[in-house]
Amino acid sequence: MARVCELTGKRVMTGNNVSHANNRTRRRFLPNLTKATLISETLGRSVSFRLSTHALRSVEHNHGLDNFLLKARDADLSANALKIKKEIKKKQAAAK
Repeated sequence: MARVCELTGKRVMTGNNVSHANNRTRRRFLPNLTKATLISETLGRSVSFRLSTHALRSVEHNHGLDNFLLKARDADLSANALKIKKEIKKKQAAAK
């Protein structure tokens, strides 16, 4: 399983460890990923994602999963998140 946030697309970054003597060795910066279950109000069910903690804060800031997904770019979302976004759009269109 790749170390990628399903909602924001945050990935592993690379850089250098720099010693006191200015020796440089390659290192990896891993995203802080957690498994989280979020509730979709439109669909009326919970959805499980592997998210960065930054994405969890962003979902809270946007007042829930539905609003976050509708505002998010499709390029950043995983296949699972795109499927949920499509279901939300379909359900909201049917409700109108």
